[in-house]
Parts: sequence; C-alpha cells; structure tokens
Amino acid sequence: MATAYTAPGSGANGSQAKSAMNNKTWFAPGFTVNVNANKTNNGMPAVAGGANGRGRAEALLPPPEFTSPGQVRNYCNSLRAAAVTLSIEVAMGAEIMKGVLAVVPDPEGRPFGSRARAAKVARKMQKSADALRDAAKNAAACYSTFQQQYEEEINRVRHRARRPQQPAMNWAQQ
Repeated sequence: MATAYTAPGSGANGSQAKSAMNNKTWFAPGFTVNVNANKTNNGMPAVAGGANGRGRAEALLPPPEFTSPGQVRNYCNSLRAAAVTLSIEVAMGAEIMKGVLAVVPDPEGRPFGSRARAAKVARKMQKSADALRDAAKNAAACYSTFQQQYEEEINRVRHRARRPQQPAMNWAQQ
C-alpha cells in the first residue's frame, strides 16, 4: 500500500510546514521536471548527436542549401514550423514558471510581492516566445519576398517546364 511522503518532523496538522513557509526559505514546486530524459524510438535509446549525427538544433532545419526555389521554400517552411512550435512551448513554459515562482514567499513580506517577482522573471521568457513568433512570421515573409524579387526567373523556368498543350478534340467539326 502506498503512503504519502511527509517531511521528517512534520506534525499531522502541518505546523512544521507552516513555520517553514514563514521562514521564507521553503521552495518546492508541485511537479518535477526531468531535464535529462532521453527519448526512445522503437525501444532504442536516442543517439546523443541527434538525427544523422547532427545536433538537436540542426535537426530542426534542413541544410541551408539554396540552389532551387523548392529548397528556399522548404527551408523557410521548416524554419516557420519550428519557430511556431518553439514559440508555443516557450510561452507555456513562461506561464508555468510564473505559476511556480508565484508561490515562493516574498523575502520582505510585501503583499503580492511574490507574484510581482514571478511576473518580472516570466516576462523575459514571454519575450523570448514573442521573438520566436516573430521569427516564424519573418520566415514566411522571407519566402514571399523571394517569390516577388525573383518572379521573372521563376516564371521563365516554369514556362519551360510545362508540357506542351495537346490539341483538344473538336467533335463539332466534321
């Protein structure tokens, strides 16, 4: 049978925990975060270098080879998708950080001081999320600008690449 963990010396009514909070030295988030977790694929542990021996950051994007409009589009779309995903993750992390830090008592005992300190810290992480969102917008705008600036060259190649039109059968003409 599982029993709940209680700190050594804690009373049944929680008087020890209350005094620890009043001493303003107590901090324990309501959850644990495992930073060093390795993902597994089909039961095999993940390779430290990431996909194809590349690091994790490089695995998010294709190689920066811009020898065709398709490669430019692929790179910009990959960058946009990665930045949007990271923006959402970082914004969520900022909210979680704000919630966790808000329960840390203020050392000076100011009312709402712990919330203000938590908001000040989380605001910097929220700015990071906003910057990632802006990076996603700029990646999409990059490809749009590429299309505008090189429209003539793209259309010239597109025109050549089209198949010649097959003559249509005119059934009315006999």
